[in-house]
Amino acid sequence: MTMFQLQEIMRDAVITGFATGGPILLVSIGVGLIIAVFQAATSINEQTLTFVPKIVVMALMLILFGSFMLQQLADFTVRIFRIMAEMTG
Repeated sequence: MTMFQLQEIMRDAVITGFATGGPILLVSIGVGLIIAVFQAATSINEQTLTFVPKIVVMALMLILFGSFMLQQLADFTVRIFRIMAEMTG
């Protein structure tokens, strides 16, 4: 295995990780920011207020984008096994 092949695999792994985890993380950060602004505006200092909306939004995101995320991971797994098969001959 050459250094170029290893770099391609690592690049592909990082891109796949961002594609699968990125949407949920970004939406969760957005919901947290909106709730934080709401808490600051209303002076509500309840720590558990942020968890329920985040969990609900993350569950909705998994329902909406779960098949896309699973397909990305499956494609990455197939590519890795194909590379392994090519290396063994």
